[in-house]
Amino acid sequence: MGEGSTGARPRRRRDRIKLDLLIHDFKVPLAVIEAGITSLKRRTDKYGPLTEKQEKVLARVSRNIKVIQTLVGDALELGRSREGIINPSSVRISELIGQSLVEIFDLTDGATAEKVKTCTDLGLLKETLETKGISLKVEPDLWCSDFLLDEPKLQQILRNLLSNALKYRRSTVELVVETDLENLFFHVGDDGEGIPSVFHKKIFESYFQMDTTDTYTVRGHGLGLAGVMVLIEDMGCGLSLESDEGKGARFTVRVPLSCTCSE
Repeated sequence: MGEGSTGARPRRRRDRIKLDLLIHDFKVPLAVIEAGITSLKRRTDKYGPLTEKQEKVLARVSRNIKVIQTLVGDALELGRSREGIINPSSVRISELIGQSLVEIFDLTDGATAEKVKTCTDLGLLKETLETKGISLKVEPDLWCSDFLLDEPKLQQILRNLLSNALKYRRSTVELVVETDLENLFFHVGDDGEGIPSVFHKKIFESYFQMDTTDTYTVRGHGLGLAGVMVLIEDMGCGLSLESDEGKGARFTVRVPLSCTCSE
Protein backbone atom coordinates (compact mmCIF):
# COMPACT_ATOMS: atom_id res chain seq x y z
CA MET A 1 0.00 0.00 0.00
CA GLY A 2 2.85 2.37 0.89
CA GLU A 3 4.61 1.90 -2.46
CA GLY A 4 1.40 2.29 -4.40
CA SER A 5 0.53 5.43 -2.52
CA THR A 6 4.03 6.88 -3.02
CA GLY A 7 3.95 6.10 -6.72
CA ALA A 8 0.48 7.55 -7.13
CA ARG A 9 1.49 11.01 -5.93
CA PRO A 10 4.11 11.64 -8.68
CA ARG A 11 1.64 10.35 -11.27
CA ARG A 12 -1.06 12.68 -10.02
CA ARG A 13 1.44 15.54 -10.05
CA ARG A 14 2.46 14.75 -13.65
CA ASP A 15 -1.19 14.55 -14.67
CA ARG A 16 -1.83 17.90 -12.98
CA ILE A 17 1.10 19.50 -14.81
CA LYS A 18 -0.12 18.10 -18.14
CA LEU A 19 -3.59 19.49 -17.47
CA ASP A 20 -2.21 22.89 -16.47
CA LEU A 21 -0.11 23.02 -19.65
CA LEU A 22 -3.16 22.16 -21.73
CA ILE A 23 -5.21 24.86 -20.02
CA HIS A 24 -2.37 27.35 -20.40
CA ASP A 25 -2.16 26.60 -24.14
CA PHE A 26 -5.74 27.87 -24.54
CA LYS A 27 -4.43 31.38 -23.91
CA VAL A 28 -2.69 31.77 -27.27
CA PRO A 29 -5.59 30.91 -29.62
CA LEU A 30 -7.95 32.97 -27.47
CA ALA A 31 -5.61 35.96 -27.75
CA VAL A 32 -5.42 35.49 -31.53
CA ILE A 33 -9.23 35.40 -31.82
CA GLU A 34 -9.53 38.48 -29.62
CA ALA A 35 -6.94 40.34 -31.69
CA GLY A 36 -8.79 39.40 -34.89
CA ILE A 37 -12.07 40.76 -33.56
CA THR A 38 -10.36 43.97 -32.47
CA SER A 39 -8.86 44.38 -35.95
CA LEU A 40 -12.23 43.90 -37.63
CA LYS A 41 -13.78 46.56 -35.40
CA ARG A 42 -10.97 49.12 -35.58
CA ARG A 43 -9.44 48.62 -39.04
CA THR A 44 -12.48 49.46 -41.12
CA ASP A 45 -10.12 51.08 -43.64
CA LYS A 46 -8.63 47.65 -44.30
CA TYR A 47 -11.57 45.28 -43.77
CA GLY A 48 -14.49 47.54 -44.55
CA PRO A 49 -17.30 48.91 -42.34
CA LEU A 50 -19.37 46.55 -40.20
CA THR A 51 -23.15 46.34 -40.27
CA GLU A 52 -25.10 46.70 -37.01
CA LYS A 53 -25.84 42.97 -37.01
CA GLN A 54 -22.17 42.12 -37.53
CA GLU A 55 -21.17 44.38 -34.62
CA LYS A 56 -23.68 42.64 -32.35
CA VAL A 57 -22.32 39.21 -33.34
CA LEU A 58 -18.74 40.31 -32.67
CA ALA A 59 -19.75 41.82 -29.32
CA ARG A 60 -21.31 38.49 -28.33
CA VAL A 61 -18.18 36.62 -29.43
CA SER A 62 -15.99 39.04 -27.42
CA ARG A 63 -18.06 38.50 -24.27
CA ASN A 64 -17.74 34.74 -24.60
CA ILE A 65 -13.99 35.01 -25.17
CA LYS A 66 -13.78 36.89 -21.86
CA VAL A 67 -15.77 34.11 -20.20
CA ILE A 68 -13.32 31.48 -21.46
CA GLN A 69 -10.31 33.60 -20.49
CA THR A 70 -11.74 33.94 -16.99
CA LEU A 71 -12.30 30.19 -16.75
CA VAL A 72 -8.75 29.51 -17.94
CA GLY A 73 -7.35 31.88 -15.33
CA ASP A 74 -9.49 30.32 -12.61
CA ALA A 75 -8.43 26.78 -13.55
CA LEU A 76 -4.73 27.74 -13.46
CA GLU A 77 -5.19 29.46 -10.09
CA LEU A 78 -6.83 26.31 -8.71
CA GLY A 79 -3.87 24.28 -9.94
CA ARG A 80 -1.43 26.60 -8.18
CA SER A 81 -3.54 26.45 -5.05
CA ARG A 82 -3.45 22.64 -4.99
CA GLU A 83 0.34 22.84 -5.24
CA GLY A 84 0.40 25.04 -2.16
CA ILE A 85 1.44 28.17 -4.06
CA ILE A 86 0.26 31.26 -2.17
CA ASN A 87 1.40 34.70 -3.35
CA PRO A 88 0.41 37.41 -0.87
CA SER A 89 0.97 41.04 -1.78
CA SER A 90 -0.16 44.41 -0.47
CA VAL A 91 -3.73 44.84 -1.73
CA ARG A 92 -6.13 47.73 -1.23
CA ILE A 93 -9.69 46.64 -0.40
CA SER A 94 -11.11 49.13 -2.90
CA GLU A 95 -9.03 47.57 -5.70
CA LEU A 96 -9.90 44.01 -4.68
CA ILE A 97 -13.65 44.67 -4.64
CA GLY A 98 -13.62 47.01 -7.63
CA GLN A 99 -11.75 44.58 -9.89
CA SER A 100 -13.98 41.68 -8.85
CA LEU A 101 -17.08 43.71 -9.77
CA VAL A 102 -15.56 44.83 -13.08
CA GLU A 103 -14.83 41.23 -14.05
CA ILE A 104 -18.44 40.24 -13.28
CA PHE A 105 -20.05 43.10 -15.21
CA ASP A 106 -17.57 42.80 -18.10
CA LEU A 107 -19.32 39.56 -19.06
CA THR A 108 -22.90 40.83 -18.86
CA ASP A 109 -23.09 44.61 -18.69
CA GLY A 110 -20.24 46.51 -20.32
CA ALA A 111 -21.69 49.94 -19.53
CA THR A 112 -21.84 49.21 -15.79
CA ALA A 113 -18.34 47.73 -15.89
CA GLU A 114 -17.04 51.03 -17.32
CA LYS A 115 -18.89 53.01 -14.64
CA VAL A 116 -17.38 50.85 -11.88
CA LYS A 117 -13.89 51.37 -13.35
CA THR A 118 -14.27 55.14 -13.12
CA CYS A 119 -15.75 55.20 -9.60
CA THR A 120 -12.86 56.50 -7.49
CA ASP A 121 -15.25 57.63 -4.75
CA LEU A 122 -16.90 55.03 -2.46
CA GLY A 123 -20.17 56.94 -2.34
CA LEU A 124 -20.40 57.12 -6.12
CA LEU A 125 -19.65 53.39 -6.41
CA LYS A 126 -22.42 52.58 -3.92
CA GLU A 127 -24.88 54.66 -5.94
CA THR A 128 -23.86 52.90 -9.17
CA LEU A 129 -24.25 49.46 -7.60
CA GLU A 130 -27.61 50.32 -6.03
CA THR A 131 -29.05 50.88 -9.52
CA LYS A 132 -28.17 47.22 -10.15
CA GLY A 133 -29.68 45.97 -6.90
CA ILE A 134 -26.35 45.56 -5.11
CA SER A 135 -25.82 46.98 -1.62
CA LEU A 136 -22.16 47.56 -0.65
CA LYS A 137 -21.47 48.07 3.05
CA VAL A 138 -17.92 48.94 4.12
CA GLU A 139 -16.42 51.63 6.32
CA PRO A 140 -14.46 54.33 4.42
CA ASP A 141 -11.30 53.70 6.47
CA LEU A 142 -11.40 49.98 5.68
CA TRP A 143 -12.14 50.71 2.01
CA CYS A 144 -8.87 52.65 1.75
CA SER A 145 -6.78 50.16 3.75
CA ASP A 146 -4.12 47.78 2.43
CA PHE A 147 -3.70 44.17 3.55
CA LEU A 148 -1.31 41.35 2.75
CA LEU A 149 -3.51 39.04 0.64
CA ASP A 150 -3.40 36.60 -2.26
CA GLU A 151 -5.37 38.86 -4.59
CA PRO A 152 -6.01 36.47 -7.55
CA LYS A 153 -7.45 33.79 -5.27
CA LEU A 154 -9.64 36.21 -3.32
CA GLN A 155 -10.90 37.78 -6.54
CA GLN A 156 -11.88 34.34 -7.81
CA ILE A 157 -13.68 33.58 -4.54
CA LEU A 158 -15.57 36.88 -4.50
CA ARG A 159 -16.40 36.70 -8.20
CA ASN A 160 -17.92 33.23 -7.80
CA LEU A 161 -19.93 34.13 -4.70
CA LEU A 162 -21.18 37.42 -6.15
CA SER A 163 -22.04 35.81 -9.51
CA ASN A 164 -24.07 33.14 -7.70
CA ALA A 165 -25.84 35.75 -5.58
CA LEU A 166 -26.72 37.83 -8.65
CA LYS A 167 -28.00 34.74 -10.44
CA TYR A 168 -30.24 33.48 -7.65
CA ARG A 169 -31.47 36.70 -6.05
CA ARG A 170 -35.06 37.84 -6.23
CA SER A 171 -34.14 41.51 -6.28
CA THR A 172 -31.11 42.36 -4.12
CA VAL A 173 -27.55 41.30 -3.31
CA GLU A 174 -25.59 42.51 -0.29
CA LEU A 175 -21.80 42.67 0.00
CA VAL A 176 -20.45 43.51 3.46
CA VAL A 177 -16.73 43.93 4.23
CA GLU A 178 -15.52 44.23 7.83
CA THR A 179 -12.59 43.38 10.09
CA ASP A 180 -11.88 42.57 13.73
CA LEU A 181 -8.17 43.37 13.20
CA GLU A 182 -7.29 39.67 13.24
CA ASN A 183 -9.50 38.67 10.30
CA LEU A 184 -11.12 40.15 7.24
CA PHE A 185 -14.74 39.16 6.63
CA PHE A 186 -16.55 39.23 3.30
CA HIS A 187 -20.29 38.58 3.55
CA VAL A 188 -22.16 37.91 0.29
CA GLY A 189 -25.91 37.54 0.60
CA ASP A 190 -28.98 37.39 -1.63
CA ASP A 191 -32.73 37.41 -1.08
CA GLY A 192 -33.34 34.38 -3.30
CA GLU A 193 -35.13 31.10 -2.68
CA GLY A 194 -32.51 29.93 -0.19
CA ILE A 195 -30.77 26.59 0.20
CA PRO A 196 -32.38 23.83 2.30
CA SER A 197 -30.06 22.83 5.16
CA VAL A 198 -29.82 19.26 3.83
CA PHE A 199 -27.86 20.60 0.84
CA HIS A 200 -25.45 22.92 2.70
CA LYS A 201 -22.50 20.54 2.36
CA LYS A 202 -23.37 19.05 -1.00
CA ILE A 203 -23.37 22.38 -2.87
CA PHE A 204 -19.57 22.48 -2.47
CA GLU A 205 -19.18 19.17 -4.32
CA SER A 206 -18.15 19.30 -7.99
CA TYR A 207 -21.07 18.88 -10.40
CA PHE A 208 -23.62 18.47 -7.59
CA GLN A 209 -27.21 18.82 -8.77
CA MET A 210 -30.37 18.77 -6.77
CA ASP A 211 -33.10 16.43 -7.99
CA THR A 212 -34.81 17.84 -11.07
CA THR A 213 -38.19 17.38 -9.37
CA ASP A 214 -37.11 19.72 -6.56
CA THR A 215 -38.78 23.12 -6.59
CA TYR A 216 -35.50 24.90 -5.79
CA THR A 217 -33.14 26.28 -8.38
CA VAL A 218 -29.87 24.37 -8.63
CA ARG A 219 -26.85 25.89 -6.90
CA GLY A 220 -23.32 24.54 -7.09
CA HIS A 221 -24.08 22.71 -10.33
CA GLY A 222 -20.59 23.35 -11.71
CA LEU A 223 -17.08 23.81 -10.37
CA GLY A 224 -17.70 27.32 -9.00
CA LEU A 225 -18.43 26.63 -5.34
CA ALA A 226 -16.26 23.52 -5.33
CA GLY A 227 -13.39 25.68 -6.57
CA VAL A 228 -14.15 28.31 -3.93
CA MET A 229 -13.85 25.68 -1.22
CA VAL A 230 -10.48 24.47 -2.58
CA LEU A 231 -9.09 28.01 -2.52
CA ILE A 232 -10.54 28.69 0.93
CA GLU A 233 -8.98 25.57 2.43
CA ASP A 234 -5.59 26.03 0.74
CA MET A 235 -5.29 29.63 1.99
CA GLY A 236 -6.23 28.66 5.54
CA CYS A 237 -9.41 30.74 5.38
CA GLY A 238 -12.90 29.87 6.53
CA LEU A 239 -16.27 29.73 4.78
CA SER A 240 -19.69 29.54 6.39
CA LEU A 241 -23.22 29.52 5.01
CA GLU A 242 -26.44 30.79 6.52
CA SER A 243 -29.52 29.83 4.55
CA ASP A 244 -32.82 28.03 4.61
CA GLU A 245 -35.85 27.57 2.43
CA GLY A 246 -37.29 30.87 1.29
CA LYS A 247 -34.82 32.95 3.33
CA GLY A 248 -32.07 33.70 0.85
CA ALA A 249 -28.42 32.76 1.38
CA ARG A 250 -25.45 34.44 3.03
CA PHE A 251 -21.89 33.21 2.54
CA THR A 252 -19.16 34.51 4.87
CA VAL A 253 -15.47 34.30 3.98
CA ARG A 254 -13.04 34.71 6.87
CA VAL A 255 -9.46 35.65 5.93
CA PRO A 256 -6.87 35.55 8.76
CA LEU A 257 -4.51 38.51 8.70
CA SER A 258 -0.90 37.72 9.45
CA CYS A 259 0.26 41.21 8.48
CA THR A 260 -1.54 44.41 7.65
CA CYS A 261 -0.39 47.67 6.13
CA SER A 262 -3.35 49.92 6.88
CA GLU A 263 -3.17 53.57 6.04
